[in-house]
Amino acid sequence: MAQKPSIPKGTRDFSPIEVAKRSYIMNTIKEQFQLFGFHPIETPSFENSDTLMGKYGEEGDRLIFKILNSGDYLNKVDDVLYGSKDSSKITSKISEKALRYDLTVPFARYVVQHQNDIDFPFKRYQIQPVWRADRPQKGRFREFYQCDADVVGSKSLWQEVDFIQLYDKVFSKLGLEGVTIKMNNRKILSGIAEVIGASDKLIDFTVALDKLDKVGEEGVKKEMLAKGISESAIEKVKPLFNFTGDTSEKINKLKELLVSSEEGMKGVEELEFIINTIAEIPLDKTSLDLDVTLARGLNYYTGAIFEVAAPEGVKMGSIGGGGRYDDLTGIFGLKDVSGVGISFGLDRIYLVLEELNLFPDTVAQSTKALFINFGKEEALYSLKSVHQLRRSNIVAELYPDSAKMNKQMKYANKREIPFVILAGASEMENDNFTVKNMQTGTQETMNLEELELLLK
Repeated sequence: MAQKPSIPKGTRDFSPIEVAKRSYIMNTIKEQFQLFGFHPIETPSFENSDTLMGKYGEEGDRLIFKILNSGDYLNKVDDVLYGSKDSSKITSKISEKALRYDLTVPFARYVVQHQNDIDFPFKRYQIQPVWRADRPQKGRFREFYQCDADVVGSKSLWQEVDFIQLYDKVFSKLGLEGVTIKMNNRKILSGIAEVIGASDKLIDFTVALDKLDKVGEEGVKKEMLAKGISESAIEKVKPLFNFTGDTSEKINKLKELLVSSEEGMKGVEELEFIINTIAEIPLDKTSLDLDVTLARGLNYYTGAIFEVAAPEGVKMGSIGGGGRYDDLTGIFGLKDVSGVGISFGLDRIYLVLEELNLFPDTVAQSTKALFINFGKEEALYSLKSVHQLRRSNIVAELYPDSAKMNKQMKYANKREIPFVILAGASEMENDNFTVKNMQTGTQETMNLEELELLLK
């Protein structure tokens, strides 16, 4: 007996209606990317392992899908190494490539490789799938699309302002109200680590702090202690766990906390510029919030960091994020090229729009008219008309088989095709059609020109 087929956990098949809805989101994002002056690129699905490893922190490295070398991949592993069962060392011998974890690091690699052909500042967008060996759950998949936009070659904070405006434009076009763009600055986090005496534990500190909304205050404290951050340092950072007030009040509190840190005060100054500028160019549908616990635990962020939260009441993780990275291309040998970028979480945005019933009714409409197949001569007559309609960009089809009328009508109903076109002997003789409106049930006779006007 044949085994029932299945797909790997964390992956999905998409039906025609799902593909149509996903395309609607991607096309909306792409339209705004282009409106803001970004140009598309594409990179391979997999990269050399050394391109990806070490760029996302210890947690990120564990989530990278490794690809086994082709052929006898164990021939480079000697008996001593194999017997040690040291998976990290064995992996480097049997796997030299990996599926991309995100689009930002491959983009940095692209910039370095093509630096002589690029005009800086370089604005690119990229909409492609990425893979993470994560635990599947609602809104979290092992294969998913990212929709990224980045600018490299400029340190100007006007870019951050532009990205906030871009987020607002996309969510406005999607009809998604109540979205919050959370913002922080890694310099502020570095400054906090400095004033509490935990600069040597900056990555551990930020990764733990970033989990505040998931594990709560006690969970964060527990993780910090486990990473070697002292109780006295954690006590000093305690005010961050309940950091309330409007943006100006939060800025003032940060200035008091970070007065002794040059790095921290630089971060406050950058945030203040962005917030004040956005106040001059108000957002349409989204709000901007200063969140000092936001860390986005990725090693490469050095300045402003963003995370987008779905409207209140929708249980969903972040639906977008990004930030400033001043030294990412330096990892690949290209120094002093600053960049900033954001990403849209396509799959989570889909789930939010679905939950809030925000997809337009027309998003799934495709075929406008189905021509009934009565036989060879009638089918040829209908197909000639289908050909003419398609030349006018009207989606029309001929049912392929001369099946019973009831079967063909049921097919049109199931596919929600709005019009069924009948052409029998009398219609062919008079060079016209009987057109049935599947919603109202009414029928009328018209010629091809009239039919074309109706379907348009």
